[in-house]
Amino acid sequence: MSGVEALDAHLADGATGVARCWKLTRRDGVCFGFTDHDMPLEFDGVIFKADSGLTAAALSQTTGLSVDNTEAMGALSDAAITEADIEAGRYDGAEIEAWLVKWAEPDARVLQFRGSIGELSRQNGAFSAELRGVAEAMNQPRGRIYQKPCGAILGDSMCRFDLATTGYSEERPVEQVEEARVFRFAGFDSFEPRWFEKGRFEVLSGEAAGLVGVIKNDRFDDGVRSVELWEPFRAPVAPGDMIRLEAGCDKRMETCRLKFNNLLNFRGFPDIPGDDWLMSYPARSNARDGGSRR
Repeated sequence: MSGVEALDAHLADGATGVARCWKLTRRDGVCFGFTDHDMPLEFDGVIFKADSGLTAAALSQTTGLSVDNTEAMGALSDAAITEADIEAGRYDGAEIEAWLVKWAEPDARVLQFRGSIGELSRQNGAFSAELRGVAEAMNQPRGRIYQKPCGAILGDSMCRFDLATTGYSEERPVEQVEEARVFRFAGFDSFEPRWFEKGRFEVLSGEAAGLVGVIKNDRFDDGVRSVELWEPFRAPVAPGDMIRLEAGCDKRMETCRLKFNNLLNFRGFPDIPGDDWLMSYPARSNARDGGSRR
């Protein structure tokens, strides 16, 4: 008998020995388990703790493509979900699974909801998280866009460039940091200015370990390399913390060819006629030199 069939049989006899369990998996791979039962439960290698104070509002589910949604609420604690981790954005987009479980026999269970965390708020030592169903992904744009710049993300399955290639990334400790957004390094001149502009900035150790930012500027000033992010990290970054810088791409064909030698995988349309071509009109001329038609 499958777990679903066992749970159905249990519910059919009028018993009420069931509990709800939530499995939360952050984007950095860290996994947590919570339950509203008065004792911890365990299945699939995850321990679902009973002391988290996590509860869930009524679950809204549909058979169409509209987004299933619910809401989870719980207490902030050092042992589970902390305010510092929420502030740092570690739970943004985390995956959620909600199970109905026969607590005396955890193998008898059914998955009621699968989705991700949407808007998350906190106050007075508690948090409230909007949960969005898997249909939420249907609201995202799909397919290629007919445009001059490349539509791939550097290093993804369309780009296929290996960022582990020597000369395209650097790991080093933080030397100077300002407002968790501007980082300065002395003697860091082994890469050209602006080499990391539009690239990834990942923190490897310290309180902000696992957080990733996008590089806005990468410049030299009196022999000091200054790397500025578009947004500050939402957790402290201190001198000595290890970071990883990855080369940036501005999506131009010239950059793909000259900087990455990856023109074969360029996913843009560089020869699209511009606005001047669309505004042109027929004109009598014997010249056929490719210049203006007006």
